[in-house]
Amino acid sequence: MESMFPHGWQHYLAGGLLIGAGVSLLFLLTGWVGGMSTVFTSTWSWVTRQPFFQQPRFVQTRGWRLVFALGLVLGAALWWLWLGPGHALHTQVPAWQLGLGGVLVGFGSRLGNGCTSGHGICGLSSLQLPSLAAVLTFMATAFLTANLVLAFGGR
Repeated sequence: MESMFPHGWQHYLAGGLLIGAGVSLLFLLTGWVGGMSTVFTSTWSWVTRQPFFQQPRFVQTRGWRLVFALGLVLGAALWWLWLGPGHALHTQVPAWQLGLGGVLVGFGSRLGNGCTSGHGICGLSSLQLPSLAAVLTFMATAFLTANLVLAFGGR
């Protein structure tokens, strides 16, 4: 267990419980689903007049979705300030690879009609069969990719 969670498992459990409680409360109190790809898409409705982004489901919910996303960012910042490691984290991954990865994930989210948070947290909890298929696909792809990277000498 120590090798899988060298910094302890408690914060993973707490994070999962808080995310689950947050999206559950959002849905129970408002009937809205809190997936991040829809936050991304609804935000684009301010920038472009393309018909896809001007659908009522994006335009009518973009205000609260932007506040929702801001809350996630501010929550992470507060955690970092109060409970974080106290030093800056960095990566050896070049910025262009991070950017390319972000573009691919964004494209895949739109292509898959939702992101991991939307399908994995919101879709599965509402017993959506397409979300189960999406999550199984995401996980299989992640396991395969991680093992291929390791097989080719990556870390």
